Amino acid sequence: MYADETNRPWIIGFSGGKDSTVMLQLVWKAIEQIKQLTGIVKRDIIVVCNDTMVENPIITEYVNRVLNDIRKAAVEQDMPIQVVQTIPRLEDSFWVNLIGRGYPAPNNAFRWCTERLKIRPTARHLIEKIDQFGEAVILIGTRTAESAQRAKSMKKHEIKGKRLSKHPTQPNTHMYAPIRSLSLEEVWYLINTMDSPWGSDNSELFQIYSDASADDYECPTVVTSKEHKSCGQSRFGCWVCTVVKKDKSMTALIENGLTWLTPLLKVRNELVDERNLIENRLPQRRNGTDAINGMGTYTSKYRASVLKRVLAAQHTIQKTKPHLELITNQELVAIQTIWYRDLIFDYKVSEIYKEAYNLNLDMKDQNEKREKEVELLKKSCNDSEKDFNLIQDLLTLQKNKSLLNRKRGLKDDIENRIEEFLKKDK
Repeated sequence: MYADETNRPWIIGFSGGKDSTVMLQLVWKAIEQIKQLTGIVKRDIIVVCNDTMVENPIITEYVNRVLNDIRKAAVEQDMPIQVVQTIPRLEDSFWVNLIGRGYPAPNNAFRWCTERLKIRPTARHLIEKIDQFGEAVILIGTRTAESAQRAKSMKKHEIKGKRLSKHPTQPNTHMYAPIRSLSLEEVWYLINTMDSPWGSDNSELFQIYSDASADDYECPTVVTSKEHKSCGQSRFGCWVCTVVKKDKSMTALIENGLTWLTPLLKVRNELVDERNLIENRLPQRRNGTDAINGMGTYTSKYRASVLKRVLAAQHTIQKTKPHLELITNQELVAIQTIWYRDLIFDYKVSEIYKEAYNLNLDMKDQNEKREKEVELLKKSCNDSEKDFNLIQDLLTLQKNKSLLNRKRGLKDDIENRIEEFLKKDK
């Protein structure tokens, strides 16, 4: 326990949405008042924003601008506020798991994405801060008025008579919900009437929610001028989210003029429609056990098909948003590595990329050196194409084994590839 508990850092979970924006604004104003009264703020305040790498691009662009404003204003106003952005590890990213490992698109029964994309990155940073300071207080923008389920969950973890509640999984960590009692109307009232302490334009956030509001998602907003229309309470999340039946917010954004998002919505809807088609699934899970109803991981053909469509969608939207990436080059390299380990040699990431972009993808091969290696290998195999391909595959397995820092299992991978080769050769 701290000798002086005022030194415990505050870690603020910031998504850039309406609730976390209001929470941070109120905290910022409170810190300003403390500075005016005492001249100093003893505790560190860390704004943590997690990027799943598959966020709605509209939100990603907006949040990145806001985070830059926060960094700049914190320095100019001498506020003890720092910004940290977290992302999933490469092996945990959405596309590495879906396209690479063949995990089926998430649903309520198999929601593998939340842990990998959201919880782990933030938890790693939280553990680092606890190791550094001994304790931490996490501020969250949750409200009891959001839903009955939310209210029930918040009540479960609260300590009677205390503002702080224990973190459900992290020791020496407390949680505090400063806006827990605010209604939706009060949240929007603060956004529409309170100037952003870091200089961002809150009307932009209001407009994003307004554009993303479907007819059945409207909220009774307290307006402050005749120009304010009903805002809506659409929830923003990953553009690939297949847990919900329909992405109402992205659909509404497209209907309100952001038509460049159409390729993303198309890919997302196809992931939903094709998830449970038996022809897209292997009969086994990744651990080799039989899957229920023969619905295991995705087949190599389907994984390649999804990659092709994601790259095509990326190529299309980059005509409007040149710097926007749906999938990174690091993910592409990792996907190819996993395909090799899964003995998938019929599909090549570089070939799929070239088909989409008409460009060669740098897979970190030294082309000139590789050409000499290929020439020597062909001579050693007496121009036997089958033997040449087998050795190429085995060398590829060995070269790529260290990419995801998992060197175990190389012997098994090589034996499996040789067994597969012998079966085909009979």
